[in-house]
Amino acid sequence: MEINIGKVDVLAIGAHPDDIELGVSGTLLKLRADGKRIGLCDLTMGELGTRGSGKLRLEEAEKARQIIDADFRVNLKMDDGFFELSKENKLRIIEVIRACQPDVVLCNALHDRHPDHSRGAELQKTACFLSGLRRIETTYNGQAQEEWRPKIVLHYIQDHFMKPSIIIDVTDHWDKRMESILAYSSQFYNPNNTEPETAISSREFLQNQEGRGLQLGRYIGVKFGEGLVSERPIGINSLTDIL
Repeated sequence: MEINIGKVDVLAIGAHPDDIELGVSGTLLKLRADGKRIGLCDLTMGELGTRGSGKLRLEEAEKARQIIDADFRVNLKMDDGFFELSKENKLRIIEVIRACQPDVVLCNALHDRHPDHSRGAELQKTACFLSGLRRIETTYNGQAQEEWRPKIVLHYIQDHFMKPSIIIDVTDHWDKRMESILAYSSQFYNPNNTEPETAISSREFLQNQEGRGLQLGRYIGVKFGEGLVSERPIGINSLTDIL
């Protein structure tokens, strides 16, 4: 796989273009504002979506990348709806992880309404582990890659609510977060769109996004928050780091 990407601090992965934006774009915008390098990786083009097309989703994903100001975005073009937890697909993600060497990887929700999300989460977290095994051989731009395992793997919250392990204050980045979501104009509320309505195309869906942000923000005493789930305990330097 030929991918022209470099070292980042954080890699966010989604099964479909727009998963990352809906789940964790506020956190990414905050990281970027703090000077962190960010990479984005989509497993599929979302070509089975009721609205738009795979080609259009790629164009919208690039618009969203520019809004977030991520260093790169790569699409692995797995089969939307049908990608499997195969060796081949794990290796494709491992190549990306080893190429950009992130300390943190943000993955799809562990359990969700869309089966691609939970299946994607399993594929992504498994690849994060396997990427650290030196006997698994991969190449990047024709060169053998070294093993790399992220320090921590976290899962963002999607349609189904999950109890967060940590909540990030994204109040200052909320408007830009919503802008990155609305870059997918084929998918979300647009009164001029004549394609069939979907579970995410209504005005109420965007209102639910705000409601979720307000709910999570309230838990930590801020206006808007985004939640992340960890399958293992998270260490901090000091109790005074806690809001």
